[in-house]
Amino acid sequence: MHIDVLTLFPELVSSVFNHSILKKANDKAKYSYNLVNFRDYTENKHSKVDDYPYGGGAGMVLTPQPIFDAVDDLKEKQSTKPRVILMCPQGATYNQNKAEELAKEDHLVFICGHYEGYDERIREHLVTDEISIGDYVLTGGELGAMVVIDSVVRLLPEVLGNEDSAPKDSFSTGLLEHPHYTRPADFRGMKVPDVLLSGNHAKIEAWRRKESLKRTYERRKDLIDADLLSKNDLKIWEELKNNY
Repeated sequence: MHIDVLTLFPELVSSVFNHSILKKANDKAKYSYNLVNFRDYTENKHSKVDDYPYGGGAGMVLTPQPIFDAVDDLKEKQSTKPRVILMCPQGATYNQNKAEELAKEDHLVFICGHYEGYDERIREHLVTDEISIGDYVLTGGELGAMVVIDSVVRLLPEVLGNEDSAPKDSFSTGLLEHPHYTRPADFRGMKVPDVLLSGNHAKIEAWRRKESLKRTYERRKDLIDADLLSKNDLKIWEELKNNY
């Protein structure tokens, strides 16, 4: 996978790429990335990339020319037809299903805006996806883009040390993940559940499934799709409803 990030502030996102899983994956050539300051593409003699909105109003609007030209150049360099993603509060709310969908692509282009918004022609004629990471507004799209990129890259083959990690994450299974414990078995009188020390893998998996259902019931009932639950899951789900 190759990822391009269009931003007026490349230094804002470069440090994220240079740490932790994103850096390790890039060092191992599991993906590549490129930071593009789309101001470099402007034809404005003052290097402006924004202008006042037609009809008046507060704030400035990003002009289409530098962003269109930047994306056209990236498409030509990569010889691909990328997913062009606009980070925008009006976009579809991001989730794990979208991360898994994007992880199958070869080329992603992220457009990170600032100011009041984008010229609508960018939205209508250039982008393939509009994504929001939540119902709130940030000063720019960079932080949101890095959230999306991190969640996508970790799904790429051989990026995580344990290939079982991503498929068992919260949301990947349709449920929130079960609790985890590590050494010591007794910390200040707080003990690890006996079943996890038993060595009985069948019982451990059953406990984890039940705890996952319990945590989802307590925190995110909206995630549950009853059609995807097994008979035993449904039995546990009914018990949870009766106990709460």
